[in-house]
Amino acid sequence: MAKQRTGVRARQEGDQRSFLKRFWRFLWYEDSVASWTVSIALSFILIKFVIYPLLGLLMGTQFPVVAVVSDSMEHNQDFDAWWSRHEDYYLRYNVTRNAFTGFPMPAGFDKGDLIVLVGTDPGRIRRGDIIVYWGGKAYPIIHRVVAVYDAQTELPRYATKGDNNLGQIITSDLDERNVPSWRPCVSEPDGRCEVLLGRAVLRIPWLGWVKIGFVNLLNLFGIAVA
Repeated sequence: MAKQRTGVRARQEGDQRSFLKRFWRFLWYEDSVASWTVSIALSFILIKFVIYPLLGLLMGTQFPVVAVVSDSMEHNQDFDAWWSRHEDYYLRYNVTRNAFTGFPMPAGFDKGDLIVLVGTDPGRIRRGDIIVYWGGKAYPIIHRVVAVYDAQTELPRYATKGDNNLGQIITSDLDERNVPSWRPCVSEPDGRCEVLLGRAVLRIPWLGWVKIGFVNLLNLFGIAVA
């Protein structure tokens, strides 16, 4: 009887190993639509539910990496030409040319770039920092801080602007002249919902197009992904 149970267990283990070998061969060596579809789906699940959350814990933000989906931070010309076009607006906030060249990423960045974020205490955000925050859009906004208000209080606020925008966003949902670090809400136990999501520390050119393309593909099938 014991030999019979051992034989059954050995066959089950053999079947499992055989299945894993076939599945591995299907993923890595079979050149078919089904193989590509499964590989992409597994990659998405691994990144979305394993790698991304672990990276978020390490970086201290729920959005450790974001793809730039608009051209609001592009310069598209040399710095002198860009500055002459935008100088008057920045001078309203006492931001001079010399001050701007000392800001992080003074040349901006492009649609399709990948930006790495770190969670930062709201009171440590400084003028010139590039931040990501929830605004009046379906996706987070990434713009530059041009002024900080009440930095040492419980609710710091920021004036922000996209480098490529001629003005600030001012709508019924968002006044970019006065962006809070958090807002009152009933969905969180402490009555606060995050507005400030992180501070940009690294730009990876073009790699964001991978996410943009994948999200657009899923949207074609009615699957919404932030």
